[in-house]
Amino acid sequence: MKLHDFEVKDITGGTYDLSQLKGKKVLVVNTASECGLTPQYDDLEKLYEETDRANFEIIGFPANNFGAQEPGSNDEIAEFCRSNFGVKFPMMSKISVKGEDRHPLYKWLIEESRANEQHEEVKWNFHKFLVDENGDFVKSVEPTTLPTDAEITKWING
Repeated sequence: MKLHDFEVKDITGGTYDLSQLKGKKVLVVNTASECGLTPQYDDLEKLYEETDRANFEIIGFPANNFGAQEPGSNDEIAEFCRSNFGVKFPMMSKISVKGEDRHPLYKWLIEESRANEQHEEVKWNFHKFLVDENGDFVKSVEPTTLPTDAEITKWING
């Protein structure tokens, strides 16, 4: 499996085929509106604005798995992201990123992370996964690592 094998729903309920990301590096991140890490939306948007769309994409997945910190509907989440952080990067429909109802994409990301001796689970909101141009898992990144951290930007530009 690869990232490009998945289809997900965007925040408006439309189909988002991840195969359209072939040839781009991708940062996949689970988000939440009421978390201490929520200000990372600013960093995600800054990273999105400062990188070439032909080579890099960010995909946000709202999830309510940690401390019930994403209680809103997709419409409420979309409005929150637009009005508070000016988010323009693609946001997907709210999903589960852990547990019995974990979304298949996140099942794959965690399986790949484990196989690469990295994180065994999504640790918290704003856990990041880096996927290369071919749709292959590269790295699992701590939630507290800012999206603009050199660890991520060097990978994007490398």
